[in-house]
Amino acid sequence: MLPEFGHGFKFVVFTNSRKDSSTVLMIRLARVGARKQPYYRVVVIEKDRARNGRSVEVVGTYNPRTSPASVDLKLERIEYWKGKGAQPSDRVAKLLHSSSSSAGQPAAPAVSASEKKGASTAA
Repeated sequence: MLPEFGHGFKFVVFTNSRKDSSTVLMIRLARVGARKQPYYRVVVIEKDRARNGRSVEVVGTYNPRTSPASVDLKLERIEYWKGKGAQPSDRVAKLLHSSSSSAGQPAAPAVSASEKKGASTAA
């Protein structure tokens, strides 16, 4: 039997069983660019949320349209979240690896496809 307030109103108390203290966090990409113009945020988000769902924190950006692709990461915040148990996705792990390896080295000059083609035919 449900408890009643005056005038015949009944109320039901719902509990949210999804709230769990063992929430798995992921560091992954969330797309924010326009159609045919991809641009991504690197976000810390609960694993079961949608790709562009509410994130816990934005920890970087990734623009694949520039040459070379521009990656801006807050490495200290990423290390903080990894210490809390957040797992990077495959793509974010590659971005982390490439940004950490290129941090101590100067950027290589971009070579266009036509220059590559000319170099291969000249050899």
